[in-house]
Amino acid sequence: MAGLDSPLSGRVTSGFGGAGRYKSKIIFGVALVAVVPFMLSTFAASVTVGNGSLVFGQGSQQAVACDQQVYVAMGEEWHSAPTPQDSSAGFFRVRAVTISNLDLQACAGNKLRVRLINGTSQEIPIGSDPTATVLQVVIPNPVPQGNISTEGGGVALSYLTGIGGGISGALLASATVNVSGTSVYDGSTLSGTSGDITFYIDPAATTVNIDGQLVRRTTVETVQ
Repeated sequence: MAGLDSPLSGRVTSGFGGAGRYKSKIIFGVALVAVVPFMLSTFAASVTVGNGSLVFGQGSQQAVACDQQVYVAMGEEWHSAPTPQDSSAGFFRVRAVTISNLDLQACAGNKLRVRLINGTSQEIPIGSDPTATVLQVVIPNPVPQGNISTEGGGVALSYLTGIGGGISGALLASATVNVSGTSVYDGSTLSGTSGDITFYIDPAATTVNIDGQLVRRTTVETVQ
């Protein structure tokens, strides 16, 4: 089976030396995918964390950096989509996006937003409403002593439009904030200053099934 045509990479480091200034160090890599039911891709060339104007497919916002270095891992799983011509047809759907190495103490109380961008620089819908192109979680303040999730009522999660407008309706996504255990990205030990926040796009895989090959960039921003 041919490998997925997605840009893979390792790290983004952001430095700030004044208003509107942003720099990043990007490491690129290539991964070959075998026939497996689950895959984890790490993105950094596609990550944006910083201050100044961030321009996306359908709008722009200000981002306030609370951490200079984060990692992004995109989890994918096989989604069966048989056709009359091929009963084995399908694709790797985006299951989850994890922000790793996030300083939860420095970012406490901020809003963390994630977007998926396609090859034509358009935001990919991530909810049943086609205008839902942003997933936002409020980073807990104070930092939790243990792992928490939306299912347990400890994580505030919502959909937003590309320009930051709220969207009502059913929430198909879920999220977790992990401060103990091991990092999804590199297996390092999690803590309050190096935690994982994972966005699960549609855990039931009933409505939102995004082909991983369509994702060319991931943007991550913190908003106060």
